Amino acid sequence: MSTVLIEIRRAKPADAEAVAATHDAAWRTSYRGIIPGPELEKLISRRGPGWWENAIAKGSRVALLGFGDRIAGYANYGRNRARSLYYDGEIYELYLRPEFQGLGFGRKLFQAARRDLGQSGMSSLVVWALSDNENAVGFYRNLGGRAVARSSERFGGKVLDKVAYAWQG
Repeated sequence: MSTVLIEIRRAKPADAEAVAATHDAAWRTSYRGIIPGPELEKLISRRGPGWWENAIAKGSRVALLGFGDRIAGYANYGRNRARSLYYDGEIYELYLRPEFQGLGFGRKLFQAARRDLGQSGMSSLVVWALSDNENAVGFYRNLGGRAVARSSERFGGKVLDKVAYAWQG
């Protein structure tokens, strides 16, 4: 019998390649058939290792969920960017590699990001999800998120609806 360590830790610039690969795999699974193919490819290609290394080095809050020696997922979070919404913090992204979805790791990553935001005085938070991304919508609802706002975003010629889920302190 072997034991695999599961840990959540802050990303370091040296993690950039693993985060980029996780981003690539997660986005292809999450958005295939939702975001038009050419647009999805552009969005993924913009977030290569150099982009992640720079973001992490500049102090972006990126938490990694490690499963043994692999990066299973990440969360990127900080201050709420939507001035019209009165929540302190925001989880900008929370993604897991496809093979690690449905195992409770997303919940662990969400709780770690929420705890870190709370320790920085941000007790309420919001997260946006594309309405057509049923897995994300179900995930945030199951975590107790309340739909508090709607918006839309253009991806090439397609406009997609998105919803904000919020949690109070």
